Amino acid sequence: MSCLIAAPCSGSGKTLLSLCLAATAHQRRESLQPFKVGPDYLDAQLLGAAAGRPCRNLDPLLCGEGWLERSFHWHGSRADRALVEGVMGLFDGRGAGSEGSSAAVAALLGLPVVLVVEASRQAGSVAALVRGFREHGPPPVRLAGVVLNRVGSERHLALLREALASIAVPLLGVLPPHPALELPSRHLGLLPARELADLEERRRIWAALAEEHLDLEQLWPLLEPPSALADDGQPREPIAWCLSRLAPPPAPAAAPDSAPPVLAIASDAAFHFRYPEASELLRALGLEPRSWSPLADVPLPDDCRGVLLPGGYPELHAEQLAGSRRSLGSLAAAASRGLPIVAECGGLLLLGQELLDPQGRGHAMAGVLPFRARRGALSLGYRNAEASVDGLVVRRGERLTGHEFHRWQLEPLQPVAAVAARAELWQLEGWGVPRRAEGWTAPNVHASWLHLHWAGCPVIPSRLAAAAGRGGLPPMSGASCNPARRAAPRPMSAGD
Repeated sequence: MSCLIAAPCSGSGKTLLSLCLAATAHQRRESLQPFKVGPDYLDAQLLGAAAGRPCRNLDPLLCGEGWLERSFHWHGSRADRALVEGVMGLFDGRGAGSEGSSAAVAALLGLPVVLVVEASRQAGSVAALVRGFREHGPPPVRLAGVVLNRVGSERHLALLREALASIAVPLLGVLPPHPALELPSRHLGLLPARELADLEERRRIWAALAEEHLDLEQLWPLLEPPSALADDGQPREPIAWCLSRLAPPPAPAAAPDSAPPVLAIASDAAFHFRYPEASELLRALGLEPRSWSPLADVPLPDDCRGVLLPGGYPELHAEQLAGSRRSLGSLAAAASRGLPIVAECGGLLLLGQELLDPQGRGHAMAGVLPFRARRGALSLGYRNAEASVDGLVVRRGERLTGHEFHRWQLEPLQPVAAVAARAELWQLEGWGVPRRAEGWTAPNVHASWLHLHWAGCPVIPSRLAAAAGRGGLPPMSGASCNPARRAAPRPMSAGD
């Protein structure tokens, strides 16, 4: 069974260890399936690039435990090796508890934990630290061993080794100081994999460092892939399982003898925060996802029947986006024609009237929605959302869970935009965050800061596919019963 790589806190080196192991598998010509706990996009992109296959996010808060188990076993069993990188500190979950934490995922999947410890400025105290994480629970943790980061010298390593031996915890290696292990970052996390021009050279060095400094004889057996769980004798393919829980089952987006409707997905250096399951669900629902680059200043495809604008870094490309008038004009025209548009986080910024870059300079955007965006306070954490209206992909009273992570904030402007939108899609609340209205909604537009994993709410891509299949007419009844008939709000789940 594979292992989960965790740490006492962010910045300890768990991504570095994961990258070294993925690079080693590539060097050994073994396939490795990487997984990432939580809603992270950037670490997942790096892991996917190092492993040569898409990294899958494991987030029980966004997707539910049933999906998480099926995704892990289905994808993990199709590779020679598998590893799971944790998120933040081992027991960090929603709020101050461990719900949704790396420890909770390890317990759910029965995985041993490899703890990466940043060991500078300590010696014998490392034993107290490791013992605390081994015994803290719940959930209980099965500790396979420790990898040390930032060890200062051979004498320092000898002290740390002796301390770990005193509590009977195996030392599985060290991460040595090396330029290839210094990963550049920016305001939302690590630099995206596509911006690392020397990624191939780094991967070669990561593998060489692993062979020299890690105890691969002990670590490699911990990367054994999981078994393929079966349901009634059949493998549990997660996308099909996910859609099978919709009631009633979704209708195909097009007739069997016709070409699938095209749904354009913004995909370039400004827009790349997207889970691989998004495209997989859209294909399974009968659409043809097609990449579209707003930065390239090209219009939407002529046969486009809908648009998905995922998150990313539009604020860092605001000037180039503002100059891409064909891209922005075709997006505004699509909104005016009633084509369905779903935007989240960075994608939302493209729809506004003006976007201020990090230097405070304003740049005109598509003008679909009446707001200006500027840098402000950080908004971060899981959010419970309750829909305030019947919209393109949600219905009044439905509830779901998403994740918010952004530093740009919106300032409403006079409504002179391309569609008549309402600035109250739903009510959001989270741990330590007051309930507030958020998001923009129109009959054919769903735009919000909230990141969603569609595997946890497949009714949303189902409704988007239905709208695209009807030529852009917004669906006012979806692949679920109408919550307005109920006396109280209900949660949106994978069974809706």
